Formats: sequence, C-alpha cells, structure tokens
Amino acid sequence: MDPTDFLQKGTVSVSDATYAVCQADYNHPGAFATIQDETETTVVIEQDAVETVDARAIESGWKRLTFEMDLPFELVGFLAAVASALAEVDVSVFVISTYSTDHVFVKEDELDATVLRLEELGCTVTD
Repeated sequence: MDPTDFLQKGTVSVSDATYAVCQADYNHPGAFATIQDETETTVVIEQDAVETVDARAIESGWKRLTFEMDLPFELVGFLAAVASALAEVDVSVFVISTYSTDHVFVKEDELDATVLRLEELGCTVTD
C-alpha cells in the first residue's frame, strides 16, 4: 500500500476549536485525549477549558486536523509522508493516532501553510 494513495482524494477536517497540550499529573474529564505512560500524562483539551487542568506545562494554540479515512494497520509510512510534507514548509506537528485514523495538530499560525500543502498532496481540506 502506498500512503500517497490515501492522501490523494482523502478528506481532512479542521477543528473549529483551538487546543492546548498540557503536561499534567492525571486524566481530565472532557479532554479530547489523554496519553499516559510510565513517566507522564499528556492532556489535549480545548483551549477554552485549559484552566480546568492542573498542568505543569501548557503549550497553547493548536488546531486539529483529522484525516477522515480509515487507515489500515498494515499501512506503512502514512504519518511519515504527512510529517515530511509539512516539514518541507516548516510546519511542526503533534500527532495522535486512534484505532483507525490520525489527528495531526499544527500551530494556529501555521494552519494556512498546512492546508495549502495538504491540498497540493491531493487532500480535500474542510472546516
């Protein structure tokens, strides 16, 4: 499977909400995502609700782009293709993968460059 086949004619939705990525000590209700490993807990929450998080560090100003496609587990290089394409236009990413799709977060001020680059790859980007 070629990851570019999924990008061409694929749909990517951009969240209305802006998010904050927080380093916290525990899970927070209402968070978009909580990732917990042996050393830390990361909470991704809508920026408007960031005051509800008892966070040690907060990185604000992220927009979520969701790849509205089922991505099979055996697909190799999908995120590498996306991250490489965005790196070419100096866009940094924060990524969360779910069972069947990927969410790429980019800084709000890099959203226009991100959308343009994804469209160049053949994606349809929607609000």
